[in-house]
Amino acid sequence: MTTAVYPGTFDPVHYGHMDIATRAATIFDHLIIAVYARPLKNLLFSTEERLALMREAVSDLPNVTVESYDGLTVEYVRQKGAQVIVRGLRVTFDFELEYQMALTNKKLAPDIETICLFTRLEHAFLSSSIVKEVALVGGCVEAMVAPHVQAALKAKLAKLGRAGNDRVNIVSLRD
Repeated sequence: MTTAVYPGTFDPVHYGHMDIATRAATIFDHLIIAVYARPLKNLLFSTEERLALMREAVSDLPNVTVESYDGLTVEYVRQKGAQVIVRGLRVTFDFELEYQMALTNKKLAPDIETICLFTRLEHAFLSSSIVKEVALVGGCVEAMVAPHVQAALKAKLAKLGRAGNDRVNIVSLRD
C-alpha cells in the first residue's frame, strides 16, 4: 500500500488544491493532506478552520485523510509511514521553488520521493493569496473556491471588519 502526503498551508483551500488532491487520490492508495500549522506566513484562517475547510472540500474522497502537522515535512512523512510527498505546480516560478525543496527533502530523507502534479490550466492562476485579496476587496471568488470556502471567507472578512481591523496582511512565500 502506497501512502502519499500532500502538505501545504491551504489558507484557504481553493480549486487548484482540490484538483491536485483529487488526482493524487486516484494514484495512491492513501493520501494524507497535511495542513501545516506553523508557516512563516500571515494566516487568515486558524489551523482548525483550515482543517475543517479542507475536510469538507475532500469529503467525497474515501482514501483521503486530513491532519495538521508542524516541524519538518519529511519527518511527518516518515512518522506516517508514507513514501511520497505530493506537490502541485502551476507556473515556472513554482518549479524553481519545488525543485529546491525536493532536493532539500531528498538530502534530508533519501528514502522519500517527491512527485509533482501539474494543475489543470483553468486553475493555473490560483493561489490562496490571490483568493484572499480578491475576497478582501469584495470580488467574486465563485470560480476559485468551493461554496463552503466562499461562505467562510465572507464570514471571516465580516468579522475582521467589525473588529475594526481594516487590514489583512497577505504575505506568501508560495501557496
